[in-house]
Amino acid sequence: MSDAVASLSSRLSELNPVDSAPAASTSADGTAPAPTEAPAPVVVAEGEADEAPAGFPKASALLESLSHEVQVTLADQQQDPNSPLFSAKSFDDLNLHPNLLKGVYKMGFQKPSKIQERALPLLLQNPPRNMIGQSQSGTGKTAAFALTMLSRVDMDLKQPQAICIAPSRELALQIISVVQRMGEYTPVECFHAGRDSVKRGMPKLQQQIVIGTPGTIIDMVVKSRVLDLSAVKVFVLDEADNMLDSGTMGEQSIQVKNLIMKIAKNPQIVLFSATFADSVRNFATRFAPQANEIRLKQEELSLDAIKQFFMDCRDEAHKYEVLVELYNLLTIGQSIIFVKRRDTSDEIARRMTAEGHKVVALHGKLETAERDAVMESFRDGKTKVLITTNVIARGIDVMQVNMVVNYDLPLDANNKPDPETYLHRIGRTGRFGRQGVSINFVHDRTSFQDMEAIRKALGKPIVRVDTEDFEQMEATLKAAMKA
Repeated sequence: MSDAVASLSSRLSELNPVDSAPAASTSADGTAPAPTEAPAPVVVAEGEADEAPAGFPKASALLESLSHEVQVTLADQQQDPNSPLFSAKSFDDLNLHPNLLKGVYKMGFQKPSKIQERALPLLLQNPPRNMIGQSQSGTGKTAAFALTMLSRVDMDLKQPQAICIAPSRELALQIISVVQRMGEYTPVECFHAGRDSVKRGMPKLQQQIVIGTPGTIIDMVVKSRVLDLSAVKVFVLDEADNMLDSGTMGEQSIQVKNLIMKIAKNPQIVLFSATFADSVRNFATRFAPQANEIRLKQEELSLDAIKQFFMDCRDEAHKYEVLVELYNLLTIGQSIIFVKRRDTSDEIARRMTAEGHKVVALHGKLETAERDAVMESFRDGKTKVLITTNVIARGIDVMQVNMVVNYDLPLDANNKPDPETYLHRIGRTGRFGRQGVSINFVHDRTSFQDMEAIRKALGKPIVRVDTEDFEQMEATLKAAMKA
């Protein structure tokens, strides 16, 4: 199994979790020695993912098992050395500015998660070193690089000093929110580089931290010339595997880096992602040379897992009938329904709304104001059910999401099953120590084979739910949501 698939596979649960392999000894203890002329990068890696074969358990077996499963609270997991939320150190140990420390604690962070504990001493060391960080969704990566940017900038210098690029507008705005909350007691200013951020005749940016999509960053440097990169100290790529993959996004990310390296003086390059395909990881090491690497072990979230199911539907029309029947369950907490096409998203939203169900649709064709309004409503909990394309498959963190539905299974550019995108999608639930449920819709031989390919790649079971018995379907899913 590739690194890309393995990296989030531990987020998926089994009825009887496989015994985790013991963690391999690490090559670093979270701190770095004083650098020499060319210090070797620190690599912290902990084990590989298990690949236990699995079949399709019956729903009745799941119901019996759920009543015996152990509940683990976030606090418990932060005390458990086998959890990626484990923490034994304090933020006080990082020698942060008191105003930054105050912001961290106000956000509710009591102590670092494991990725923060391992990465932050390396990210904050001087002279700065590049970093490639990989850890499961919902384990605190955003806070780690946000704190790095805030720690690097000179608050008295009114000039861009930290650049962060992300694959979507929604994720960029989420990162800005984290940075602003963390830097609440500092004079730091942030700028969102989005589609309609650049205004004719606007002055050069004075905000210290600029976060946005790579295309807009390039336009602000090259066309409008309002973004001066000469003082940039740190350059961050979130969801780096996606940013560095082939295609326009990869080309733009490389161009942003080249623009920064051409004028800035030895900026720190930081890559974070939940997944890294082998080919992308190899490129990442060239993109961020001599980088320290953090890779947390893969079999850590066995108790705090996402329960996987599939709905065996008769045809496309039956898929919609089952989705409508699920509506009451979808509104227990919040749910995201992923579809392949924008028109499918709009059509489902139109039909469900006409039947009196409150849902909203989100995709890249909406105007920016509409996209922002939809996400704000969903984040605030005013909307319970969001129907979307892959535009928010990565990185979006809404704690109340406890169910993800793959109405259409994810396929790659070659129309083949895409386990990596699948993992990112279902990673929108079960965030930071919470229970989650994922549901896949299959309706013919092809969709079943696509799901089977994903299941085999992950080595985890997906439980069949009988869509002809709505009462049993509801009982099964309610039990999973309560477990």
